[in-house]
Amino acid sequence: MSRTARLFQLMQALRSGPSPRTSVQLAQDLGVSPRTVHRDIDALRGLGAVIDGEAGFGFTLIEDATLPPLGFTNDELEALVLGLREVQLIGDPALSNAASEALRKLQGRLPQRQSHRLSHAVLTAKRFNRPAIPTIDVADLRQAAWDERVVEFAYTDANGADTRRRVNPLGIVYMDRSSVLLSWCHLRRDFRVFRLDRMQEMDVTEESFRPKRVPLLREAIARLRAEREAQDQET
Repeated sequence: MSRTARLFQLMQALRSGPSPRTSVQLAQDLGVSPRTVHRDIDALRGLGAVIDGEAGFGFTLIEDATLPPLGFTNDELEALVLGLREVQLIGDPALSNAASEALRKLQGRLPQRQSHRLSHAVLTAKRFNRPAIPTIDVADLRQAAWDERVVEFAYTDANGADTRRRVNPLGIVYMDRSSVLLSWCHLRRDFRVFRLDRMQEMDVTEESFRPKRVPLLREAIARLRAEREAQDQET
C-alpha cells in the first residue's frame, strides 16, 4: 500500500466509529504497526488536519482539511446569532469578548445577503438580571478543565463557612442567577457544584487527572438527571 493510500485510509478510519480511536485499533484496521500510525497522524497534522489526542489516550479527528467549509441556512444563522448574543450577556469577560469577535468574523465571511441578515437578525437576547460576576479568572478555569489539571481555591458557602477546596474541574454551567463549576471534590470524595462568585484565590496545579474528565462529567450529568427525575416523581 502506498503512503498516500494509507493516509487516506487513516482519515477514513478516524472519521468512522466511536472516538477516540487508539493507535492499536487504527493499526489493526490498516494492517500496520502502532508506530506507523503515530507517524502518519503527525503527517496528517502537518497537512492541516486537526487531530486531538496522543499515544495512550486515543485520537479524535476534530477538523478535516479535506472537507469544504460549511454554509449556513437562514435558520442556522439565526440560531448562531441568538446563541452568541446570549453568551455576550452571560459569559465571563473573556468569553463575552470572544462572542463579540466571533460575530464580527462571521459577518465578514458570509455572503452579502446573509451578512445583511446577521446585522438585522429578527432574534436577539436580553437579560435584565445578569448572573453574579465571577470572582476568579474563568478563562484560567476553563483552560484547566480542558487541560485536565486539578485546581485549588478558597470557597465561601451559602452559610458563610469558609473552606479550601481541591477539585477536578469538569465543566462550567451558566445558569439564570449564577455560573457554577461542576467538579469532583477531593475533600468530599464526590461530585460537587461551586458558584464562581463564591470562589477566591484559585490556583491551577501541576497535578493532572487526564484522561478522567469526560467519563467523570458523564457520570456527574447522569447523577444530576437521576436526582431531578426522583424529585419530579416525588412531586
